[in-house]
Amino acid sequence: MNTIHLVDPSARELVTQLPSVDPERQSVAEFRANLLAIYAQAAPLMPEAREERKVPGPPGTPEVRVLIYRPTPQPQPFPAILYIHGGGMIGGAAEMMDAASVQLAQGHGALVVAVDYRLAPETPFPGPVEDCYAALDWLFRNADSLGVDPSHIAIMGHSAGGGLAAATALLARDRGVYLLSGQILIYPMLDSRTGTPEALADNPLTGEFVWTREFNRFGWKALRGTEPLPPERLGHFSPAQASDVSRLPPAFIAVGALDLFLEEDVAYALRLARSGVPVDLHVYEGGIHGFDLFPGALATRFEADLRAALGRVLQGAPGNTAPQG
Repeated sequence: MNTIHLVDPSARELVTQLPSVDPERQSVAEFRANLLAIYAQAAPLMPEAREERKVPGPPGTPEVRVLIYRPTPQPQPFPAILYIHGGGMIGGAAEMMDAASVQLAQGHGALVVAVDYRLAPETPFPGPVEDCYAALDWLFRNADSLGVDPSHIAIMGHSAGGGLAAATALLARDRGVYLLSGQILIYPMLDSRTGTPEALADNPLTGEFVWTREFNRFGWKALRGTEPLPPERLGHFSPAQASDVSRLPPAFIAVGALDLFLEEDVAYALRLARSGVPVDLHVYEGGIHGFDLFPGALATRFEADLRAALGRVLQGAPGNTAPQG
């Protein structure tokens, strides 16, 4: 089905000119290179704006590379955002979001820590989410030396990074050590069933542009690997399939109405709300996957919604998650 007539007018022409990014017809190396090229074209890298560190990784694994973006000098402590990049679980890098991370740091007076987690298929589950949790653990443990208020640390991600942010929030709750003030999930990749016969819903008006059903199956298959998946870890792999989504931090969820992830994101928001988790859900008409990268009224409205949500989670009271011991 051709849904171009439903796409937000400001993005229609640009959508048809997007470079090819297809993990099914390209090698993983080609997919990664093309993805980074798209982001570099949209916003140049800003190496002078970041500090690179290596932090302890999960037990028995390499250190995790993180990039730190500091706000304009101001009284400490300040809030912090653990940011997780997208890329379908198989691509992307922390630095491709340089401009966005700088904007987050300066616009919200927050320290931003971007995680360069290991990618599938070389590192299948649970490697990527455990890398994100390791970065979160380091951020909390070093809050004082970083000038961070540990009661105002939020987690955030786009696309696959949004899915990993949701999974890391579940992992933090289950391990019962840290209290997150919020989870900012931007068109998050949450459900490994989407695009398969097991999908809870298959909306034919979604998934034609940017990230398709074929891409989605490829990404989840790469992340799944071949090792057995214990039932208690299903939610850490595919957050939409978590058996319990209560006691999670307040969530902001944004998705376009034409995004493949529309159904799973709305369903997850409803599950959170039914479990007593505060939810701020936004569905943007005419929005495809990555709609915020296309300049126009839709992206402007999203930025205002995001700014308000970050203001709440970074300055308000900590969220619902309670340490368990």
